[in-house]
Amino acid sequence: MPIRIQNELPAFKTLESENIFVMTNERAISQDIRPLKIIILNLMPNKIETETQLLRLLGNTPLQVDIELLQTATHISKNTPADHLTTFYKTFNEIKENQYDGMIITGAPVEQMDFEQVDYWDEICEIMEWSKNHVYSTFHICWGAQAGLYYHYGIPKYSLEEKLSGIYVHRVMDVFHPLMRGFDDKILIPHSRYTGTHRSDIRQHEELEILASSNIAGVAIVANKNGRQFFITGHAEYDRNTLANEYFRDTNKGIKPNLPYNYFPGNDPRALPNLTWRSYSTILYSNWLNYYVYQQTPYNLADIQGFS
Repeated sequence: MPIRIQNELPAFKTLESENIFVMTNERAISQDIRPLKIIILNLMPNKIETETQLLRLLGNTPLQVDIELLQTATHISKNTPADHLTTFYKTFNEIKENQYDGMIITGAPVEQMDFEQVDYWDEICEIMEWSKNHVYSTFHICWGAQAGLYYHYGIPKYSLEEKLSGIYVHRVMDVFHPLMRGFDDKILIPHSRYTGTHRSDIRQHEELEILASSNIAGVAIVANKNGRQFFITGHAEYDRNTLANEYFRDTNKGIKPNLPYNYFPGNDPRALPNLTWRSYSTILYSNWLNYYVYQQTPYNLADIQGFS
């Protein structure tokens, strides 16, 4: 089944050309099924690229998904055209009375700052608190995962000695967990961050469980046992060249980054990176949509119960 998006959205033509099942609003309203309502709080600087990455994964399931895009009102994006934001994005005040089957909170390039120093931190806190009563299941990514763990559970982030960038092997800790169904014992997930979360801090909270972890990259997937919150410390949604683009960007800035780990063939930055994580990413998002959004959300969204 398709995701439903506006046909003017730049991602529409890209996804359609890749045979991702997308549907225009005009076609969708003629159907009788209730689509899943997913809202994406996009905090990444290049919002169009992130939209396309996430929509590609959300559109590769047998479920019809109705997408809304959310931006912060307290921070103006400098890397996305203003007319794109005006046309396709809403602010929290415009959606706060709504209910949603699922929500995605993306990463953001602010992880080297204390949470409270981020200029939109108060707004993010308000949205995360709202999500407990207005969203059935929320999927947090990278800095969004760190922010969620900190806000909801007081779990801090820690600075790393150097940037963690590359494709890392992770062991699945619970192969029978619904989010992990279909995975091999070991999976690949991209990471791109300067901070991390300690297992010991997470294990102090009995309502949380670690579902995937790496000896090098650390904790990767954390779940609230009630299925209402998931925290992914990496970027499963990344495309083949995303880490390469970040590496060359940082190189051009004179930062002298290390080569992304386990990424360029022969560690040659001129070589085309192998796409080794796409199947795991697809399963991850499909499992979330199926087991924790489609199968558990009340048909009437107004019946969603909050949790503490």
